[in-house]
Amino acid sequence: MPSDTPPIVLTFGLSDPTGGSGLQADVLTLASMGCHGVTVLTGYTVRDSASCDEVTGLDPDTVGTQARMLLEDMPVAAFKIGAATRAEVVSAIAEVVADYDDVPLILAPDFTLDDEHVLAADELRESMADLLVPQTTMLVADHATLLQLAQPDSDAEAPTLDAAISHLLSQGCEYILATETGTHRHVNTLYGEEGQIRQDTWERTEHRMMGITDTLGTAIAALLANGQEPAEAAREAQEYVFQATRAAFRPGMGAYIPDRFFWARSNDDETPPVVVDAPLIVPGEARH
Repeated sequence: MPSDTPPIVLTFGLSDPTGGSGLQADVLTLASMGCHGVTVLTGYTVRDSASCDEVTGLDPDTVGTQARMLLEDMPVAAFKIGAATRAEVVSAIAEVVADYDDVPLILAPDFTLDDEHVLAADELRESMADLLVPQTTMLVADHATLLQLAQPDSDAEAPTLDAAISHLLSQGCEYILATETGTHRHVNTLYGEEGQIRQDTWERTEHRMMGITDTLGTAIAALLANGQEPAEAAREAQEYVFQATRAAFRPGMGAYIPDRFFWARSNDDETPPVVVDAPLIVPGEARH
């Protein structure tokens, strides 16, 4: 690869015609952070900035074939996996990335667009937990998603959050960035095999926002592709998302969209927003 070629990140996910989330948001984020994004479509949505009316998944063979065609042509420095609609699609993705176990993989699942059939939704979560989590460098998910991954059977008793995190790490996931949104703040906690590594608290905007998890996961993938260590990538990616949400805009009548190129439109005279609380926790010294 020529020395002037930016790091290439392969992202799997849904098409979002609004550009607020999904592959469109991933490509914007990667470009903003100095990477070239290549994409594999897992399905497409019919939606606007207020709501989603329809989700259609692609054939698993098509997903796998497209990914392999890209990987045989380009040296990919990181993977990011977002929303998938069917267990069979997850299986196709897992089979592809298993052949590239030296490439960092960021998993940022979205189960809000599950198939309406409960069994199909359970199968999707189970396949992701069984096939992708063990290959994951960093899992980026809110508390509800972590619980669903640790116990995908919707009829079973849910584990505690600590038990869910311990279980997912024991399955082979290297790091988990657990996200939580309170009334006035975001609290993101990074876990590894030795326990809690760091916790960052950020001011929360008052607006409903699209694509936060996609943007955070993709920003981490971009930083790993650029050679950063996972803990530092998690921290710097949060700063990027914080700045992007502070500069968010409302293109329609629904949610706001993070401005992923906030730096290109920033006013040099403005004082940049600061993190509320970002202590570095020594690995192995859990902060409760």
